[in-house]
Amino acid sequence: MDATPLCPECDAEVELPDDAMENELLACAECGIELEIMSLEPLSLELAPEVEEDWGE
Repeated sequence: MDATPLCPECDAEVELPDDAMENELLACAECGIELEIMSLEPLSLELAPEVEEDWGE
């Protein structure tokens, strides 16, 4: 992971933990939006899905 990823919501740089994994959720320090790591190679971040009412049933 060479490049620092940018938040898809506010374009701020997002710091990833050294042990980041695909599908991990993290928050943008700038705008607070929840992001999901979609891929590490190539690095891809997307907005995390909103929790739906019937999740976990």
